[in-house]
Amino acid sequence: MKKAGIRSNITKKYRPTSSQKPVEERENLLAQDFTTETINEKWVADITYIHTLRDGWCYLASVLDLHTKKIVGYKFGRKMTVDLILDALDNAVQAQKPAPGLIVHTDLGSQYTSVDAQEQLKKYEMIPSFSRKGCPYDNACIESFHATLKKEEVYRTRYDCFETARVALFKYIEGWYNRKRIHGSIGYLTPDAYEKMCRAAA
Repeated sequence: MKKAGIRSNITKKYRPTSSQKPVEERENLLAQDFTTETINEKWVADITYIHTLRDGWCYLASVLDLHTKKIVGYKFGRKMTVDLILDALDNAVQAQKPAPGLIVHTDLGSQYTSVDAQEQLKKYEMIPSFSRKGCPYDNACIESFHATLKKEEVYRTRYDCFETARVALFKYIEGWYNRKRIHGSIGYLTPDAYEKMCRAAA
């Protein structure tokens, strides 16, 4: 690497402040069963951290459909609040218009276990499911998406500010990941193309 004049792209890792409150275990309906039979059957959601030079750490809340691997909803914000994940879920519902009974699986983060989040799921007639404490494998699919996002987009550049990052993430998710990036698990189609095929066959 030295001879070629290249060096690794190192980004300072975000280290969240540990909570002093005990984490209450909740029902894990998914139980690492990521298989599906149709679209809008099981969604997974999580928050990841994106660093910007001027605005510091910002936060991306994403919602992924396990059947199509498509990011059906997301929201990028400067604060990791309950509103961030509520907006991401609202965006997913507006785009997908799922039928009642859809399972939404998340980790035990305070945003997802909040009263507001549970009330929103009730309003949409969705069923909550939660990972076990300290077990990221329970939500491996959305963790995998965020890891892919970091490797293919975030770690390859430095965002000057929140707005620069917001535009870049929009282009990656909407312009690349959903519409152009193929997945072996869905017959080497893109998430958008596979969703269209599923809707046409329904």
